[in-house]
Amino acid sequence: MTPVSVFDSLSLDAVPDQEALREVYALPSDAAVRKQMTELTEETRRLIACASLVLVASVDAEGNCDVSPRGGPAGFVAVLDSRTVAIPDATGNKRLDSLQNVVATGRAGLIFVIPGRTTTLRLNGRACVSTRPELLTQLTAVGKPPASALVVGIDEVYPHCPKAFLRGGVWKPEQWLPADAQPTSAEVTLAQLRMPDLTITDIEKTEADALKYRYE
Repeated sequence: MTPVSVFDSLSLDAVPDQEALREVYALPSDAAVRKQMTELTEETRRLIACASLVLVASVDAEGNCDVSPRGGPAGFVAVLDSRTVAIPDATGNKRLDSLQNVVATGRAGLIFVIPGRTTTLRLNGRACVSTRPELLTQLTAVGKPPASALVVGIDEVYPHCPKAFLRGGVWKPEQWLPADAQPTSAEVTLAQLRMPDLTITDIEKTEADALKYRYE
């Protein structure tokens, strides 16, 4: 039997529809609405060229959501034209959550992040997974031509305000917690795997090897 969570209780009297939700908030400013576009400007192209981290949101046919990071040197995301971008799929854990979702629904959302900068760029639209050789040979920023690329056709693109990064002190080391305040990656993985014969040392070695060969 699935254990009851706090969510089950809170969902009983949750906001029922969009009209009720809008009653809680003021309308967005004219600028917040007008800044949404359907194609890239020279300035948003420059933002993408500076981004070394992209968060990819996707959903499967049943509505199950996923957000996955993609990283590479600045400019690793290619702008194919004013309404199309392509993200090379670098070596990962091979779960293919994002790619499978895109194949299933043909949609994706992106947030481009630039280290040290608080302004981000949001991009949503149609999406597909391409293995076309002439595309993949252009996408070598992560080390070599990828097995596939996530291609997104822009339906909407706009810069997002920096408030979340400022509130979170994302680029302010003096506000960061000490390293020992959180469990290590290996400790989290060990707890998740629930394999009695596995040790922290085993996982640390696996993680180190994965990082060492991250472009293969």
